[in-house]
Amino acid sequence: MMPPWAPAAGFILLPHAGNFLGGLITRREVDTWYETLQKPSWHPPNWMFGPVWGTLYTSMGYGSYLVWKELGGFNEKAVVPLGLYAGQLALNWAWTPLFFGARKIGWAFAEILLLSGTVAATTVHWYPINKTAAYLMFPCLAWLTLSSVLNYCIWRDNTGKKKKGKLN
Repeated sequence: MMPPWAPAAGFILLPHAGNFLGGLITRREVDTWYETLQKPSWHPPNWMFGPVWGTLYTSMGYGSYLVWKELGGFNEKAVVPLGLYAGQLALNWAWTPLFFGARKIGWAFAEILLLSGTVAATTVHWYPINKTAAYLMFPCLAWLTLSSVLNYCIWRDNTGKKKKGKLN
């Protein structure tokens, strides 16, 4: 028999799986390649990204649990709201290997715009189902706005410059 808290824990932990794998790529590149890039003066310190994304993944994971629970599990009604969530989660996980692993800053910018749109669509679809779940996505939307602008500025300010790898 499964304890009643197990589904919530699973939904909360799931987003962290991609975060963990992305962290392995990021750690390898931050002190080397990323530090060689020109960044705007307002960029957050490197140490901030891990705790922020950890918090965002926890809140979106809990929000997905609330939606799943409200809809009675994985069923026909859950296809769009949880499908959008799965799509944004996959896009979220893909950004790090694209930006840090492949060093494709321009493609990462296009991807983060798609990610932001998918997170917005997820939030809109969650709102009528569970308002708390939708509100839990707001910090992610705010951080993605900052991250998108940061990604764009790094792309703009480093395009055409050779810095230990490809930058397009």
